[in-house]
Amino acid sequence: MLILQIMTWLLALAVLLSAMWIILDTWRNGISPMPSSRAVRLAVAGEVNRAPGYGTIVEAGSGWGTLGLDVIRHCPGKRLTGIENSSIPLWSSRLLAAIAARILPFTSGGDPLRGRLRFIRGDIYRSSYADADMVLCYLFPGAMEQLAAKFKQELPPGAVVISIFFALPGMQPVRTVTCKDALRTKVYVYSF
Repeated sequence: MLILQIMTWLLALAVLLSAMWIILDTWRNGISPMPSSRAVRLAVAGEVNRAPGYGTIVEAGSGWGTLGLDVIRHCPGKRLTGIENSSIPLWSSRLLAAIAARILPFTSGGDPLRGRLRFIRGDIYRSSYADADMVLCYLFPGAMEQLAAKFKQELPPGAVVISIFFALPGMQPVRTVTCKDALRTKVYVYSF
């Protein structure tokens, strides 16, 4: 009985510390890690599939990893690196990727999942986008403003940026997709 009480208290403490850690990261970043709806993830995967051939995708602010996982599962041949600076979402996304590689070893196109999805700790404002064929973003207006100039400087010609919910300021999207989710979320597609 005492062991059960101790384990309960330790679990409650771990949950409390995790919540506090997420709150501190949210305060530092200016936004909390927010998962996208399934409809949005599938719309983004559809836009990624419009790009021919194999490609290197960078997800700026990968959060819990659900967008990256769905994109890789539905986009044969693509590789995705998620960049995240919040520890708990980063650990969760790495765990999600490891579990998915074991449970769902192949994508919908029959490609192996292993080796095509990774999540790294990093700062989206300091990371390089010079080798990215495509960048995915689900951020906030301030981040999009900071990244717009960086994308113009670093992305190679022909690179694509797909932004969920928030547009890149000062740029005209080549396409805007309205998702069939409860919020009618917009997905903006830009070509550089």
